[in-house]
Amino acid sequence: MKICHVITRLIVGGAQENTVSTCIGLRKLGHEVDLVIGPQTGPEGSLYDQAKAAGVPIVVVEELRRAPNPLHDLGACAALRRLFARKRYDIVHTHSGKAGFIGRISAKLARAPIIVHTIHGPSFYDYQNPIGNWIFRWAEQVAGGCTTQFVSVADAMTGQYLAAGIGTPNRYVTIHSGMNIDAFLGGRRDDSLRQSLGISPGDLVVGKIARLFRLKGHEFLFEAAPRIVAAVPNVKFLLVGDGVYRERFERRVAEMDLRSYFVFAGLIPPSEIPRYVASMDLLVHLSLREGLPRALPQALACGKPVVAFDVDGAREVCVDGETGLLVRAGDVNGLANAVIRLLQDASLGNRMAAQGRNLVKERFSEERMVRQLDELYRRLWTARH
Repeated sequence: MKICHVITRLIVGGAQENTVSTCIGLRKLGHEVDLVIGPQTGPEGSLYDQAKAAGVPIVVVEELRRAPNPLHDLGACAALRRLFARKRYDIVHTHSGKAGFIGRISAKLARAPIIVHTIHGPSFYDYQNPIGNWIFRWAEQVAGGCTTQFVSVADAMTGQYLAAGIGTPNRYVTIHSGMNIDAFLGGRRDDSLRQSLGISPGDLVVGKIARLFRLKGHEFLFEAAPRIVAAVPNVKFLLVGDGVYRERFERRVAEMDLRSYFVFAGLIPPSEIPRYVASMDLLVHLSLREGLPRALPQALACGKPVVAFDVDGAREVCVDGETGLLVRAGDVNGLANAVIRLLQDASLGNRMAAQGRNLVKERFSEERMVRQLDELYRRLWTARH
């Protein structure tokens, strides 16, 4: 089949890694796959070279920008409509909020036979202002009318969209975000890496992988840190990722007199992430808005226990009391208690991580995700014809 995937930016992030892996996997199965993106911006890093090296044809639409702009948005819609009409794709598959809205409208105008949209995380959420929330909800309802099939990376996404009056249950399917879990399954603690980061052999490392940006939850870890340090003096907090909030966060921990306990690793190439996760003792995921947090299955595959805020699809990986500990979003005391408990009870953490590893092997491989998408495409194509 002739397939086009569309995403706003190809920065280093969960939705982008999912999309690139999908394009590469589908091409290996014999499909003709193009990837359409907007221009690359931001300090988060890029997956552009990785996709190009794997042979994925990439089309850059300059007008496809993340920030709302009527002129750019109309230009992007026109450019995508021309592309879809000229290339005559069998399936147009969109990702992310902006590309999801403009891409589906453009595909409908170009009379694409099948339009698929993956919900990596809701475009509308409680932490938006009311007007913004209403606009994004309305936009998803409009684009939903152009959508043949929704793919949710977690069951929680389906529930939220149906509750917002978007689509019907028969138009949703859950396909968990897949990843190269072999690299994490074989992960081993790297003492030379820890030493290069200023982490001593006897330190216990609490890791967090996320962009240094709003809604990623770093401020809750900063607030919980004094209690954790008091209970576990040999703790270190390893923050993997970069972003526009880096200076603000570094200043915050310095003002709290906790600078010696925090390591800002900065932007790490995706291929290096398994090495960093394997060198942690525990991973926390504290985002307030997340579809399915990829850091959780990655940590569990490495045999590391996890603590997560109970947001969106986190509970589908961090099963409370079985594969990790769930904490109510924003509960700083609950976060501190959970982290201290796992750091002080290694046997509990090991049991949870072992159960989590089995869950990850069953549900979160790239091969499984690509196979399920291939089956979905064929089913939709058969129904269409």
